Amino acid sequence: METAFALPFLQSVLIGLSIAAPVGPIGLLTIQRSIERGPAAGLATGLGAAFADGIYGALGALGLAALVHALVSARLWLTLGGVAFMLALAWRTWRMPPAHGLADERRGADILRCFSTTFVLTLSNPMTILSFIAVFGSMSTHFAKTSPWTMIAGVFLGSALWWLLLSTAVGKLGQRFDSRRRRQVSRASAILLAVLAVWQLALLLRP
Repeated sequence: METAFALPFLQSVLIGLSIAAPVGPIGLLTIQRSIERGPAAGLATGLGAAFADGIYGALGALGLAALVHALVSARLWLTLGGVAFMLALAWRTWRMPPAHGLADERRGADILRCFSTTFVLTLSNPMTILSFIAVFGSMSTHFAKTSPWTMIAGVFLGSALWWLLLSTAVGKLGQRFDSRRRRQVSRASAILLAVLAVWQLALLLRP
């Protein structure tokens, strides 16, 4: 019984890690915010994506076909919204002054903003759900008696673990940076975010 729980759970953790680890818009934001605002802001950034991954993982594991179809049908508009959101984030990141030394009340609002931006950004890519459906579909043939919530929890934990490791490591590195170096990192991140947004738009419009 323990093996029947542990194996699919560990596989789901690895799925969460593999989805979170590739460097993309979320990874860039996590690195930039960990350096600019500290590990807590970087972790909040990553957890926003982890929660969104958990939602898509739940849809894939539970097989909610109607909702999945609606999301895939809305791919064009959701992707356009995501591209616009990324460009706005790039512009905001470019113009934002160094944030170290924020007052406690402002820091709490900043943490919430870090979480919410990546949560929305991750949800704006509904094609992610197709990956979850394919993975969970193959897993269900081997672990038919496993609760889907076991796999959902594993995906979230794996994703969250990656963001914890990344934000902690980069945050410690960022403590060595002065304000000029942090500004350089922010502007480089803004440029890369804008490039990724344009690239996603090009893929969407490609015939």
